[in-house]
Amino acid sequence: MLEKILSLDTQLFIYLNGLGSETYDGLWLVITKQVNWIPFFLILFYFIYKKLGIKQTGYLLLFIAVLLLVTDQITNLFKYTIQRARPCNNPEINTFIRVVQVRTSFSFFSGHAANTMAVATFLYLIFKKQIKYFGLLFLWPLIFAYSRIYLGLHYPLDILTGYLCGLITGFVMYKAYQWTLRKNFPKQT
Repeated sequence: MLEKILSLDTQLFIYLNGLGSETYDGLWLVITKQVNWIPFFLILFYFIYKKLGIKQTGYLLLFIAVLLLVTDQITNLFKYTIQRARPCNNPEINTFIRVVQVRTSFSFFSGHAANTMAVATFLYLIFKKQIKYFGLLFLWPLIFAYSRIYLGLHYPLDILTGYLCGLITGFVMYKAYQWTLRKNFPKQT
């Protein structure tokens, strides 16, 4: 059963990765680099600051930092326990797939997918009633994580598992945030 799932995962990866072309490689290399998302983060930070003020924004950023730390450590635990080779390092397929970028670390599961989905879930649960169309925030993890398939770095199952991890950690951190918010900012809850 596991072999069948991994085989389907590889086939889906080959299909999705094969949709790319050299024309768009540069775009996807820009998309996959975290530093290039700084303008997006600054705009997001501005909206959060306008809604919460400086003290609660600082508090929220602390929770996001802890969320990223926890999600990243869970991801690394899985990567180094399972040790699945990235598609770009898989000798069975790396001679005929599009390898735009190479990494030597392990593939399962995607830290990019887990971290972005964790933050998007956490922020969405906090602001969904306050900011119209805030659900569009989920385009960020979708685009960001697809870049990993496009570049030859992750299988679709790596991305989906990363999303699941991010959803869970984002939700748990949201609950912890709500609890501490009620305790420390009782007038604003």
